[in-house]
Amino acid sequence: MATAVKLHVKKGDTVLILSGKDKGKEGKILEALPKKGKVIVEGVNQVKRHTKPSQVNPQGGIITKEAALAASKVMLVCPSCKKATRIAKALEGQNFKRACKKCGEVIDK
Repeated sequence: MATAVKLHVKKGDTVLILSGKDKGKEGKILEALPKKGKVIVEGVNQVKRHTKPSQVNPQGGIITKEAALAASKVMLVCPSCKKATRIAKALEGQNFKRACKKCGEVIDK
């Protein structure tokens, strides 16, 4: 994927995992990777990495961290109605904002 894809979620959004071993879990997006079409969600899709000793980690050892997963596998949770929802475009002034399809509330303030 050479060009960046517009993602329906942003850093800091709460999302629901739709598929995979963590299906049904909710988490906060730590990082969005639009060039890869992936997101990193807090506490989801954890992998173990074997690390050599370094100045930051002089002991070395096995570290557990979150790996990226496809943005299509997550669904935004509306902050006002607390339900997983799709995104609608709402015109606010001159700009389009993200809005909840279920309650109609604008997500981007």
